[in-house]
Amino acid sequence: MGNVAPALQPEPAPIMACTVSRDVANFDLLIEDMEAELGESWGDLAFSDALKFLDQPEAKTLEFIAVAVDSEDESDLTRVSGIIGRARDLGIRVILIADEISPIALHHLLRMGADDFVPYPLPENALHEAIKRLTAPQVAAPAPAPHAASHAAAAFRATGQRDGVVLPVHGLAGGTGASTFAVNLAWELATLVKDNGPRVCLLDFDFQMGSVATYLDLPRREAVYDMLSDTSMLDGDTLMQSMLTYHDRLQVLTAPAEMLPLDIVTSDDINRLIDVARDNFDFVVIDMPSAVVQWTEAVLSQAHIYFVPIELDMRSAQNTLRMIRALKSEELPVEKLRYVLNRAPKFTDLAAKGRVKRLGESLDITIELQFPDGGRQVTQANDHGLPLANAAAKNPLRKEIQKLAKSLFDLNRAAEAGKV
Repeated sequence: MGNVAPALQPEPAPIMACTVSRDVANFDLLIEDMEAELGESWGDLAFSDALKFLDQPEAKTLEFIAVAVDSEDESDLTRVSGIIGRARDLGIRVILIADEISPIALHHLLRMGADDFVPYPLPENALHEAIKRLTAPQVAAPAPAPHAASHAAAAFRATGQRDGVVLPVHGLAGGTGASTFAVNLAWELATLVKDNGPRVCLLDFDFQMGSVATYLDLPRREAVYDMLSDTSMLDGDTLMQSMLTYHDRLQVLTAPAEMLPLDIVTSDDINRLIDVARDNFDFVVIDMPSAVVQWTEAVLSQAHIYFVPIELDMRSAQNTLRMIRALKSEELPVEKLRYVLNRAPKFTDLAAKGRVKRLGESLDITIELQFPDGGRQVTQANDHGLPLANAAAKNPLRKEIQKLAKSLFDLNRAAEAGKV
């Protein structure tokens, strides 16, 4: 009997994953999620020990490593890149956990071979979903058709059978959150219904400073410039080939790779582009430049609702007044404008609420939408190339945009039902 006890001692569980960081104590939420996902089957490595461990026999059981970096690690990117590269060479998957690192550093690490990316603080279930994606059985994909990897997924083929709702977003001052609003509105519309939802596209018409590509971590393509240079033969297939698909749900026309003059297109070009987009999508969200140009009239004329984000400050008030005067002088449909107050005061801030009321009265406008300040999470989501729904689902700004998307979807569905 005395020899039986040692045989009953359980063998230590094999290490399936490791965190790799300068100091894992800086990522307490990561520790909690790793324990929830893997129990005791994970370990922790410092940057200084990681390369040595990866070459040890014990590392053969690793399924993935979670490399956690923050802003202090940007001065040590060479070492971090080496760890990611070595793991890739050994067939070990890499999840990158990033806390407030610059977009340039983030893109560099992803290019070095990281398989997935999760922002920190970790959104709810984000690590679980990342692990699930990494450990899912790999199914060999069929050989892609020419250009298939560079444009829309098969589900996004030109149909020419839609009559899309056009929703431009035009910030009347810098920093009013127009691009953030446009990106997140488009994503909420695209994901509102799980199956057979509306077809949604997002067009970045700020040809000089457009940031949609940055906010969704998409490359800027030369095909956009080629399309804008000659729209005379534009059709659904050409538009689709110029677009990129974001997470199989949203079609995006990014700003061109190079900074272009806003008058590179005419009103006829813009009308043609919007017409083709409306024929192929249920919702067409447009991120406009803050400048008013010759073809702004074309977009306004096509728009069903023209969202105008402003803030509670003098510059927004003055620019709103100038915009209204300009539209009225040209007898353009100023009634299409819907004013969106970004970073609106909280319900309990009665003094600020009074300022909002006086702002509307002095400009003779109705501020129909008031969005709360989303705080630092909004900047983090934009820098990491993620919609708020993916980066911070409980953010108050995201919830308000989600409500707006649902109301637009319901109104459109009711209007479509009335046509039958």
